[in-house]
Amino acid sequence: MTDDTMVSNGLEDVVAAATRLSHVDGEAGELIIAGYPVGELAANATFEETTWLLWHGARPSPRDLDAFRAELAAQRALPAATLALLRECARARLDPMDALRTALGTVSLASQEPTAIVSLAPTIVAAFHRLCAGHEPIPPRAGLGHAANYLYMLSGDTPDIERVRALETYLNTVVDHGLNASTFACRVITSTGSDLVSAVVGAVGALKGPLHGGAPGPALETVFEIGVASRAESVLRRKIEQGERLMGFGHRVYKVRDPRADVLAAAAERLYTRAGDMHLYRLARDVEATALRLLEEHKPGRRLQTNVEFYTALLLHGLGFDVPLFTPTFAISRVSGWIAHALEQREANRLIRPRSEYVGPPPNRRWG
Repeated sequence: MTDDTMVSNGLEDVVAAATRLSHVDGEAGELIIAGYPVGELAANATFEETTWLLWHGARPSPRDLDAFRAELAAQRALPAATLALLRECARARLDPMDALRTALGTVSLASQEPTAIVSLAPTIVAAFHRLCAGHEPIPPRAGLGHAANYLYMLSGDTPDIERVRALETYLNTVVDHGLNASTFACRVITSTGSDLVSAVVGAVGALKGPLHGGAPGPALETVFEIGVASRAESVLRRKIEQGERLMGFGHRVYKVRDPRADVLAAAAERLYTRAGDMHLYRLARDVEATALRLLEEHKPGRRLQTNVEFYTALLLHGLGFDVPLFTPTFAISRVSGWIAHALEQREANRLIRPRSEYVGPPPNRRWG
């Protein structure tokens, strides 16, 4: 390694792309999506509107939105080969993210258009979930929106407006988040000239990792373990003293409270107030407050604040989702963001090819 070479492990602070899609300010606790603060967008837009915004840079007109919704709805049905493959995945008891990665690769049987990928991802997740539970998949309903149809395919019941709004708020909140690991993987694959399906499948592989998208469940498990607010202090203190990480707290980028946590906390409060278990919601708030106090006491200056995982778990649980559905549901949202980045990468493409610095033995060895 030369004296003037700087190696950034994890590409920390390296700017690898200019984007109009989202801006993350970890010091200010700010997330901007295509010009909109995340709270403004998440609480008010439909997921179809958010997807159009990311792909086109502006809100859709009513006519454009109607046509876009119809296009998405028309492409939801799984190819027969994809459904057969999902049956095999269920028999093998694959991890849900493995099943999603495997089945998404067959989207090319139907189409490689961006709308087909977005439309089929929820159908794949819902079909696999039902097959694993011993039930037949429920065909999609064209008359329902993207979020409502996903809820319908999971249960067979037409969801009420509160459940749809809660899910849309979640999908909008996590649709894009700067140049994270899965988005970077998507852009790298796109930069080679490869197709959208390949780029999205690669991104799913990155999202599966627990250091990226695979850890919302444990945050809720801690709340259930505590059970009553009076036990929060003793349980959390023991975990910290034993060196355990408190899931749902701390973030690689945010040094203050994750803005997505506030958006999802408000959505969870609304959902639980109108159609849920307020005891669980209040317990989660008590656990959060105790955890923040103890983290500051035991790890002063570390700035370990609530992240998106904590209220993701609470909100999705309130929607009736099992933990195995958490990360695939995250992926259903992020597909729209990945495709937006792939389309942006294509606009002014250059192969993403960073250097590595050789630190192996000097070139003085002999084989024979």
